[in-house]
Amino acid sequence: MARVPVSGWVVYGIVRQNNGFINVYSEPGQGTTFQLYFPKTDEQAEIKREVREVEVSGSGIVLLVEDDPLVREMARQMLAEIGYTVIQALDPLDAIEICKDEKVQIDLLLTDVVMPGMNGKELVDKIESLRPGMKVLFMSGYTSDLVAQRGVLDQGRHFIQKPFDMNSLNEKIKAALQDEQRSSS
Repeated sequence: MARVPVSGWVVYGIVRQNNGFINVYSEPGQGTTFQLYFPKTDEQAEIKREVREVEVSGSGIVLLVEDDPLVREMARQMLAEIGYTVIQALDPLDAIEICKDEKVQIDLLLTDVVMPGMNGKELVDKIESLRPGMKVLFMSGYTSDLVAQRGVLDQGRHFIQKPFDMNSLNEKIKAALQDEQRSSS
């Protein structure tokens, strides 16, 4: 089985989603220990694999803004497999420069919420001044409630939590595109 590095924010999001918490112990020269705690249950875990036969297809151009190279590449591959053309931005400033070029068509902005230098909400505010009505889908390892509590995600914005699968990404993109199309007609 291949090992895939996972962002600390993704781990934190998964632990919080399951009502758990993390303790970190670190001593110079001794290393660091992470302990993950989850609520105890007496119930036998029942694992259900729901296989959804959903057609994953789309078309259009997605501007992908993600500072983590592994997550960016995973999202790029999923988007391409669904059928989207992907323009990658390494950070918010790169995304703004891309949006300044009026010749570049963009149907949807898929952006991380937490990035160094500028968060996703600030990025969207700047891009919307350049391209009013831009369709947006936010993504984060944090839960949408936690992101909203910190004021980084406006209510009513489309959101997908990391880690996500191709079916979920496809559904969220279609919802974001349809929602914006309804409001403009």
